[in-house]
Amino acid sequence: MSSKAEKDSVWKRNEVDSPCIQVCVIHPEERLCTGCLRSIDEITRWSKMDNDERHTIIQELPARAPRLRKRRGGRASRVAR
Repeated sequence: MSSKAEKDSVWKRNEVDSPCIQVCVIHPEERLCTGCLRSIDEITRWSKMDNDERHTIIQELPARAPRLRKRRGGRASRVAR
């Protein structure tokens, strides 16, 4: 019988992993996922992209984070607008 490590290695692929953290909420203004910071188009096409395109997107993600303003609820949010 094969070891677990051997079985797991069969499923390993030499590709850039998805940045998905399973928090799939699209920001209403920026149109980016608040979990992984990708656009809907990038999420949809991820499985069809080559590693170079995926790597480029991964490199851009940290710069996108400041675009997502923290939303405040209640009166403070309404007054600020």
